[in-house]
Amino acid sequence: MTMTHAAPVTVAIARRADPARGDEMVAWMRAGTALAESFPGFLGAGFVQRAPGSPEWHMLYRFADDETLRRWEESPQRNWWLTSAQGIVEHTRMERRTGIEGWFDAPVDHVVERLVPGDAEPAVPAAPPRWKQAVTIWLAFFPLSLTATLLTARFIADVPLAVRTLLMTLCLTPLMTYLVLPRITRALHWWLHGQPAPWRTGR
Repeated sequence: MTMTHAAPVTVAIARRADPARGDEMVAWMRAGTALAESFPGFLGAGFVQRAPGSPEWHMLYRFADDETLRRWEESPQRNWWLTSAQGIVEHTRMERRTGIEGWFDAPVDHVVERLVPGDAEPAVPAAPPRWKQAVTIWLAFFPLSLTATLLTARFIADVPLAVRTLLMTLCLTPLMTYLVLPRITRALHWWLHGQPAPWRTGR
């Protein structure tokens, strides 16, 4: 029996196109996003040009898990979409992120169009430094772990330690994955990605 990876999967793809066909490239990527939106598990997509007039484009899309991503990637709709760009778009590189690191990708809405004048590096959202990821996970895990320890000590203190630990992890894992960690990464997005604090940019 095959187990499905339940963590969100983010795919980053680098492509090249003739700068003179930029409008066609944007229209093509919008069409791909529109097709992906109709698939279950689709969480968002975005695209960015390295710099105005650059031939390099970067596209991100995210699905809920490996299985929903596979359905999109193996679909006739996606195959048609890729085929429609033959002779216009060159595929150069693909990267996948899963598990905990996937939570630290910069969030993308359904379509993100952003030009970065004079930027020497591709403006593809990158994962923050590992130490910042570790601090964020600790900030999410500490209050949950403390609360669970106090509750189990009060209400099920007579239950064997192994059973208490099992119950704690069964409860804390989905809370961390689907509730606490997504919220704290959104709240600390500015710090994780080295941006000014919101209260400073609002001045």
